[in-house]
Amino acid sequence: MPSRAPSLSAGWGSGRARVRVRRGIVDNPPAEPERATAGGPRRDPASDRRRARDLAGGGVRRRHSHAPACKDIRSRTRHLNQAHDTPPSARERFGSRVGFVLAAVGSAVGLGNMWRFPYQTAEGGGAAFLVAYVCMAFLIGVPMMLAEFAVGRRARRSAIGALRAVGGKRWAAAGLLFLVTSTVIMAYLSVITGWALRYALDGLTTGFHADAAGRYESVASGPSAVVFHLASIGATVGIVAFGVRRGIERASMLLMPLLFLLLIGLAIWAATLPGAAEGYRFYLSPSLNELLDPVVLQGAAAHAFYSLSVGMGIMVTYSSYLSKRTNLGRESTVIALSDFSVAFVAGLVVFPIVFGLGLSEDVGESTLGVLFISLPSAFAQMEAMGRIVGTLFFSAVIVAAITSAVSLLEVAASILIDEWGWTRRRATLASGLLIAAIGIAPALSLGALGIMDQVAAELLTVLGVLAIAVLVGWVMKHPGEELRIGASPRFARLIPTARFLIRYVAPPLLAYVSWIALRQTIRVIAG
Repeated sequence: MPSRAPSLSAGWGSGRARVRVRRGIVDNPPAEPERATAGGPRRDPASDRRRARDLAGGGVRRRHSHAPACKDIRSRTRHLNQAHDTPPSARERFGSRVGFVLAAVGSAVGLGNMWRFPYQTAEGGGAAFLVAYVCMAFLIGVPMMLAEFAVGRRARRSAIGALRAVGGKRWAAAGLLFLVTSTVIMAYLSVITGWALRYALDGLTTGFHADAAGRYESVASGPSAVVFHLASIGATVGIVAFGVRRGIERASMLLMPLLFLLLIGLAIWAATLPGAAEGYRFYLSPSLNELLDPVVLQGAAAHAFYSLSVGMGIMVTYSSYLSKRTNLGRESTVIALSDFSVAFVAGLVVFPIVFGLGLSEDVGESTLGVLFISLPSAFAQMEAMGRIVGTLFFSAVIVAAITSAVSLLEVAASILIDEWGWTRRRATLASGLLIAAIGIAPALSLGALGIMDQVAAELLTVLGVLAIAVLVGWVMKHPGEELRIGASPRFARLIPTARFLIRYVAPPLLAYVSWIALRQTIRVIAG
């Protein structure tokens, strides 16, 4: 009876040898196992013949016969990795869902809701602007946030790398637009944060000045403005340099609850003022004529995107640190509702104070008048109580500004880390120095600050959102599949609606808003 051929792996002690056999590489196979018999070990003649044939060329033929298959497998693996832009294993992650939500909420409810929202509400006619803002935030803002989440989580790269991975090399230019927008916004945002820090110190030391306009002129420009601008940049760099978990997430989990408590306490106190009802009436009574004004619509759309942190690369960057288990629909809803809640409560704080203390004529006179002239004047009238309330209020402004600045700086730092291979501390420091240098111009000139705010927040942000709408709506392959990963059944049923809004509703509406913003920007620059 002919003897059975031994298994290729029988008696092979080396794991490397087994791997080489699976790949068809048997140019140096180990010796065939010996068959034990009663008379001692003897070799199987059939095995000897097979071994001699393999050594004479069978191994070479086997190598060549399997090489194309191995090459094809490696090629397919490489293609899939490139298609999904597989991230390096060392990429940072958020430590918890709560940490991510608070970080994203901190970015969304930053200084924009404490500074831009009150004056834009005043300029837009109060409740008319509020209604337009809510419509824009939930009709366009939330779907666009989902679009940025889908891009960032699939690519797991910073803004430039993510758009290049999803849309191709040409879309890296849109990522560069995100970088420019976030850098310019943070440059003047840190200046305003420095002002808030100066006013908070006034409340703690000398008290608020009766000549609020004169005090504002001395605080808002000059060497002291540069110093406090640099202090704001330094605090932000210190947080981002510690990374996603130990820096951004930890700071957000500390600062955001503090911001909520401060705003709720201030809103309760403002409701007790004698003229609070008039402020509520202005804030909550809409005017249909102003609601249909294209300028109000453009301002509401721009602030919705600015407030939700879309169009700047922030949500693309933050979502690149998420796991596939994250429910993007739930998180976007929580972020949008939190953003609206903070903006709404900020209005409940500002307008009762302004109207209750007879400062309604100051509302809408300038972009910064509500926050840095009217309110300090009101706090000065209240003496000791004003110092306490004013210090708490500007502390809330500082907290909101820092959480927003952290997200803006992370956009630039993550790009340097991913694209140039820099360490986090080096990338953060370099980004901070660049932004500090750019911020000197708005620190020395209010005119420069106004132009930078108009260009970045009103125009470039909308253009960035338009780019994301086109990318996800028309270029990205199967964005709905990315949104379904980790989604609840309820949200999964809404994905076709979100896709319709991103693809068909957002682009024409954003193009119209961009045209209005461009005209407004030209007027501002022309003076």
